[in-house]
Amino acid sequence: MAVNLLLGLQWGDEGKGKIVDVLTQEYDIIARFQGGPNAGHTLEFNGIKHVLHTIPSGIFHESAINIVGNGVVIDPIIFKKEIEALKKFDIDLKKRLLISRKAHLILPTHRLLDAASETSKGKAKIGSTLKGIGPTYMDKTGRNGLRVGDIELDDFKERYRNLTDKHEEMISHYNVEIQYNLAELEAEFFEAIEVLKSLQFIDSEEYIHQAIRNNKKILAEGAQGSLLDIDFGTYPFVTSSNTTAAGACTGLGVAPTQIGDVLGIFKAYTTRVGSGPFPTELFDETGETMGRVGKEFGATTGRKRRCGWLDLVALRYAVQINGVTQLMMMKADVLSGFDTLKVCTAYLYKGREIKHLPYNIEEQNVTPIYTEMKGWAQDLTTIKDHNKLPQELLNYIDFLEKELEVPITLVSVGPDRTQTIHRK
Repeated sequence: MAVNLLLGLQWGDEGKGKIVDVLTQEYDIIARFQGGPNAGHTLEFNGIKHVLHTIPSGIFHESAINIVGNGVVIDPIIFKKEIEALKKFDIDLKKRLLISRKAHLILPTHRLLDAASETSKGKAKIGSTLKGIGPTYMDKTGRNGLRVGDIELDDFKERYRNLTDKHEEMISHYNVEIQYNLAELEAEFFEAIEVLKSLQFIDSEEYIHQAIRNNKKILAEGAQGSLLDIDFGTYPFVTSSNTTAAGACTGLGVAPTQIGDVLGIFKAYTTRVGSGPFPTELFDETGETMGRVGKEFGATTGRKRRCGWLDLVALRYAVQINGVTQLMMMKADVLSGFDTLKVCTAYLYKGREIKHLPYNIEEQNVTPIYTEMKGWAQDLTTIKDHNKLPQELLNYIDFLEKELEVPITLVSVGPDRTQTIHRK
């Protein structure tokens, strides 16, 4: 049985958490393959809003096993808080939540390093979530990191101390003032480590391999978005992991030949949190309306998201590098009420028209070229049937399918899991 992938195709915040929750009933295993608590996957059902940061979005389904893969970085303190928030739902976490021994740990000093690094950059800040993600991945690639499996070793605390001593020395070299009490941070950290130890650690690549052999249905869940990929995103305003389809192979130990469908999630418009280029960003009343109606605030940081028209140049690029086989459009309801919609279909790049994403998309190099379409006024949030959608939205969907050459198989018309329309 092949492993299906679910990925965000923009700068994150596409609505992956909701779709994983909707699709989980079709799968036996949901596996996170990269990222860490900088992710914020929002799920809403029965009038309750849930935000998950590290735990896979299938955790509310009794029949699904949820795996935190080796490509993920885990902050035990945030993980503990997630677990505590789930207690009232009577979820058997020891049975339904498994953690890869090869997943790396975020230490308190990783967060301090993150803050020191970002502060030292001044106006050149990259918009880090300050969760310690970057420094943890740096330790991983530098072969200094601590992993979940190290918790089981007798000398774990000695390994921890050696690494934190090194971190404190590095912090002092930034020449910025960072106030902290490491003893307090460490007390909270080791308390969280004990909670982590109460869960089941696994050799995840072997577990998933056996699941594939036993014809289990597996969905790999990505975090952030493709345009934040460390290699293929808008560098340096990116995250520190591979958010694209290739990241699922290294983040779970799955061979490329075992990948099945690639499900790409995108918003009917575009948003971005933090710094970085954004060709279709709107600074007018239209952009403000998108943000207000769409409740565009980061699930992890609470930061206001920047809003703009759908960028098909960037979206086409993401479809291409991921090998997307199905598209799922989120927040179509947010566009209700606009008389005219715009879609960026090409860029004017250094004086010539192009349809591919160039090396640099800073505003001095790129001007978006738009196609205008008629909008719709109808409220979509109570519609259940694809055929009941307004004709203008159907025209919008048809236009996107022709441009992207991939079918849009799902349209979301609201935040609740029931506000989802499946298309054949």
